Parts: sequence; C-alpha cells; structure tokens
Amino acid sequence: MLGLGGVAVVSASAGALLAVAIAGTPLMQARLSPEESKVFSQGDISTGMNFRLPQLTRPVNIVVLGTKVLASDVNNPPPETQNLGYDATLNSLEGLTDSMLLLRFNPADQQLVVLSLPRDTRTYVDGIGITKLNEANAVGGPALAARATSDLLGGVGIDRYVRINVLGVEKLIDALGGITLYVPHDMKYQDDSQHLYINLKQGKQHLNGAQAVQFLRFRYDAYGDIGRVQRQQMFLRALREQALKPATLSRLPQILSVIQSNIDTNLSVEELIALAGFAAHIDRANMQMLMLPGTFSGSEYDASYWLPNAEQIDTLVRQYFGLSSTRFEDPQLSTESFDAHLTVAIQDSTGEPGVVEKLMNTLAVAGYGDVFIDEPWSEPLTTTRIIAQQGNLDEAEALQQSLGFGEVLVESTGSLQSNLTIRLGQDAIQGLLPPASGSPSSPVAPTSDELPVDASIAPPSDLPDTDVSQPEIEPDWEATSEPAPKPTLEPASAPASGSPSPKEPPHPPITVPPPEPYP
Repeated sequence: MLGLGGVAVVSASAGALLAVAIAGTPLMQARLSPEESKVFSQGDISTGMNFRLPQLTRPVNIVVLGTKVLASDVNNPPPETQNLGYDATLNSLEGLTDSMLLLRFNPADQQLVVLSLPRDTRTYVDGIGITKLNEANAVGGPALAARATSDLLGGVGIDRYVRINVLGVEKLIDALGGITLYVPHDMKYQDDSQHLYINLKQGKQHLNGAQAVQFLRFRYDAYGDIGRVQRQQMFLRALREQALKPATLSRLPQILSVIQSNIDTNLSVEELIALAGFAAHIDRANMQMLMLPGTFSGSEYDASYWLPNAEQIDTLVRQYFGLSSTRFEDPQLSTESFDAHLTVAIQDSTGEPGVVEKLMNTLAVAGYGDVFIDEPWSEPLTTTRIIAQQGNLDEAEALQQSLGFGEVLVESTGSLQSNLTIRLGQDAIQGLLPPASGSPSSPVAPTSDELPVDASIAPPSDLPDTDVSQPEIEPDWEATSEPAPKPTLEPASAPASGSPSPKEPPHPPITVPPPEPYP
C-alpha cells in the first residue's frame, strides 16, 4: 500500500498540476481532426476539481506510444542535423513507434493492467493493409495507432492516448533523479552511424536518463524485441517505485516542465491527476503486466513479425479488459485452447544445492506434469515470484497456495515457453529444505535489495574496445526457421519412495529471428 511518503508525493504532484491547470497550459500537442477525435471516447473519466482531488469514475483505456525519429526518416530534416556525420535523433513524435502499451485503470477492482504490444506485431492497419503495428503512428498519428490497436484486440475501446519520444523519456528519468533497477545481464552495442552506444553491466544500479534509454532500447539477446518488451515491464515497476519516493517532491518543477514540453496527450490535467492518484494507491500485486499473445514468425515472411494468436487474445481481453468478443462462435473455445496444457518453468536465483530438485519432486506430487528447468535468474531474490506469464492469475494463485510460499505477479518477464514461471528466492530454501532439528540454519546469500547499487557504470560515450562497432546490416531471413514444437508431456505420478529425482524434460529453445536494424 501507499506509504506516507507516497501520499505526500501524490498530494504535492496534484497541487503542482492544479497550478498548471489554472495557468491554462495545454498538454496536447497534436491537432486531431473531428473524425480523428471520434476514435477516442468523449465521455468524462473523472470527477472535477472542486474541494477535493479528482477521482476516476469508470475504467479507462489509454494507448501509450513511444517513438523514435531519425533525421533520415523525414523529408526535410532540420539544417543543424545535416552535417553532423551521423543520423541524429529528432525531437519528434511523428515516426515509427519503438514501444506500444495499452493501459487499463479500473477503479472497480483497483487494478492497473499494462498490455505490451510488440512493435513487430503483424496486423491490419487502415490505409496501409497488412503491416507491422508500429507503422500506424507514422502514417496516421495517434488516432490511427489507437484504431489499429482496437481492431487488433477485437474492439477494445480506447479513451485517451499519450505519446513520448526517447528524448522525452531521457529527460523524464533525469527529472525524477534517475531510476534504480537490476540489469539482468551485460548489455553492449555500438552503432556509430546513429551515435547509438549501449554499455551496461549486470547488477543492481542507479541509471540516469541516457542509461535508462539504453536499457529500454537494447534488443540483442536471445529474444530480440520480445526481450526488450520484458525489460520494459521491469522498468515500469521500477519507475513507479521511483516516482513515489519522498525525494521526488523536490523535483516536481523539473518533472512538470518535461511533461509540458515532451508529452503529447488528449488527457486533461484533471484526468492526469486522477490517474496519478489511482496508480499510486494500488497494491504491487494489482499492477498486472501482460504481453500480446503470439509467436515469432519463421522464414515464410520477408521480415520478422510477432504473429498474434487471436484466440488467446480474446481470452485475455475478456479477462482483463471487460470485452465480450464475438470473433468465435463458441465463447469457451479460446479458454480451452489457452489453458488446456499448463507448463511450469523454474528459474533459480538462490544457487542452493538441492532446492530445484526438491521443487521438481514437490510439483510432480501435486500433479504438475510439464515442468522444466530454465536458465538461472541472475538477480538474488528474497521472495519467490510465481509469474503468471500469460495472465492466468487463477492458476498462479493455486500454485502459490500449493507451495505455501512466494508472491504472485502477473507479468510477462518469465520464460516464453511457460504458462507459469517460478523464480526461486530465499524463502524457497526454508519452504522446501527445512533444516534438520537442532542444526544451525544455512547462511543466507544477500538479495538484490541488500546489494549495493553499482554507480560505476561508464557514461554512454565512454565505451571500452568492442568488436561490434559497425552499422547493422539486413539479416539473412532465409537462415531463420519456425520455432520447434514443444513436446507434450503426460502428467507425472508421484515418485515412489527412494526413486531418483525427476529429470529435466526436453524443452527445445525458441527460434528467434535476428533483430532488424534499429529504427
């Protein structure tokens, strides 16, 4: 729940925003035509500001568009960018979207739902045809992007939009005083043609604005753009925690200046206050982060796509967005196909001998037949996280009750091959491996919360020698292949006394197309 410091931040933020409202400073930069305005709901979403702070009066869906525009993307780039020797980033909101989110603020159940929409999603965009979802904003602005998102999700209504570019994100993080998060692995990339330099080390650290953008943009790992989506969800949790710190109070003038100058939205100031207050008061578990269901494309396409699964999307929007889809005659069809086979992944952060094997046995006894061991999680955790990777909250809560430890989180940061991912923390050692009577407890390794923040990260321009300092080239799509099918395992029976620990079932790795050049 929100502490006293968070209450103070929200109250002070509301007061500062109220001053902006009284001054009449607009937030919206784009000019929407009457036809474009009809894409968005025209009804009120909050109470007015009288003698109390405004409150949300109904569920609200907001599409968030993160853009990045290079000088080469526009017909007439600014003169100051033409002789720099590299492709400069412009302070524009009119280009391809580098990231897309659909947020649902629901006061009825005190939930904030964040749906990540991969930029490479293959879908229909009005006026273009079948293309990538990220082209909608470049062609038709926020209205076309909102319409394409609604169509993709079977008619989910869009109430408002927010656009921000990478320069605005960098300024916003600096205005907040930086952000503390755990970088899961080393990230290094260099492209002199764009002055794009990414150089982050694994570990818990406090990032400035430029480094936070590096974290958000990096996609040269096993999952490409989908890995970037997962890191964006980690970033959003850390951003909320940073925004609620008492030290944020002293930075409100800088924060509001960034909002006024770098964000385009059709939200009113009153609505923005209501949304900020709502987001600050919700529990951590009620911030639920999902990813559009789908799979990587294979070599049948000339470009890499995220292929959406319409049946699973229908299940998701019914559960989290309150929409009764009519795309399938049988309303149970997608539910059955979505939940018919429950796959559980295990990611160990403890390094404790025997804890994974004990968990495998425990799950087998409980009737979980498809369980596999994923790569260890590098961040040391105090509390085990049971991650509802595909939004299946009921199954995650049932698993948590069966184990008797851990916390349930709805987010898409777990294994892509799983329905549920168990990320083992220190509480699992006590829950699964209780010490023998009279024996001293094993020493507990420090968790990420106890680790010192590494502030020694080199600035973006201070890179060590690297062998990747060349512009990107178009990947060879013929070399990619369809993801190998995951074998279906029969439910396991309880192991007999004295029987060996269950073996790790064979789960083939997902084949991920190499990422295309950075936009």
